[in-house]
Amino acid sequence: MYKESDFLEAKLLITQLIACPSLSKEEAGTAKIIHDFFENKGIKSEQFLNNIWAKNAHFDPSKPSVLLNSHHDTVKANASWTFDPWTATEIDGKLIGLGSNDAGASLVCLIQTFCSFYAQENLPFNLVLAATAEEEISGKNGIEALLQSPNFPKIDWAIVGEPTDCQMATAEKGLMVIDAVAHGKAGHAARNEGINAIYVAMKDIQKIENFQFEKVSPVLGPVKTTVTIINAGKQHNVIPDTCEFSIDCRVNECYTLEEVLDILKQELSSDLIPRSIRLQPSRIDENHVICLAAKALGLSTFGSPTLSDQSLLTCPSVKIGPGHSGRSHTADEFIYLDEIKQGIQTYQQLLTQSIIQYQHKS
Repeated sequence: MYKESDFLEAKLLITQLIACPSLSKEEAGTAKIIHDFFENKGIKSEQFLNNIWAKNAHFDPSKPSVLLNSHHDTVKANASWTFDPWTATEIDGKLIGLGSNDAGASLVCLIQTFCSFYAQENLPFNLVLAATAEEEISGKNGIEALLQSPNFPKIDWAIVGEPTDCQMATAEKGLMVIDAVAHGKAGHAARNEGINAIYVAMKDIQKIENFQFEKVSPVLGPVKTTVTIINAGKQHNVIPDTCEFSIDCRVNECYTLEEVLDILKQELSSDLIPRSIRLQPSRIDENHVICLAAKALGLSTFGSPTLSDQSLLTCPSVKIGPGHSGRSHTADEFIYLDEIKQGIQTYQQLLTQSIIQYQHKS
């Protein structure tokens, strides 16, 4: 199925996307590029906010729908770039540019894969391609808003494109950030009076460091809680009556975020207020057709500690794509051209094998 023209089209598209700044919430330019790409290929696409999506030509509401999703927003370029982050620079078999690795390569490979199946008749499932916004900030106007929009079809399972070296993440940790407040009683530092909120917080922080959640995932490991920010006091001679600190919680699929919050509330004396409980953990059944397809292709699977739009999906999903996660958000971010070829081939093979798995089931 793979053709060299697939790669050439993908390379041209990612070059155009890199050249158009698309910070989170500012993706209108890249949304138009993606819309125009589909229009030039005679494929009808729709836009909701800065999200672009399209359905295969023979979409059948009676069939299950598979989502092919990646994002077209980027983080800000840091000061250490030595190349122009908004110019696709080709050197030694790699393409350098902001968003090339995270997640431009995954996006253009998914788009090419969608196009290669677009006109195919008698598929056992529908294909829905979504190029979404605000992934880098877990914003509410990205995939979450698109899934709730009235015209968007119900999704049964999904492939999320992110740089994973074309290995498949079958589980992903959720994220909950908690703002904690320890309470004491103000007093003069020179006298033996008051209750120091810093010391109250220290006891809770020590508990967080030593506490172990009972359920450990065979794929994602244990729940990890880390204190990352602390702030207290305004004057050197006043015992502070409050101490604020933040807890970064990376949650395995054995718990919901709400359950982790309840357990921490029982263990700690500080007030705990979660910033959000939207970014839930996920795990797909190993006997799902996409997992069986990956096994047939000999793809490695793993549990991912990093966050993606998977956390906002309510259907079974996997995360896979070309590129290496360690390059994301770094200066002189790049993708190897051979990785783009590998990405297209991997996605095409996964869908082909998924079709075979559906045929075996029926």
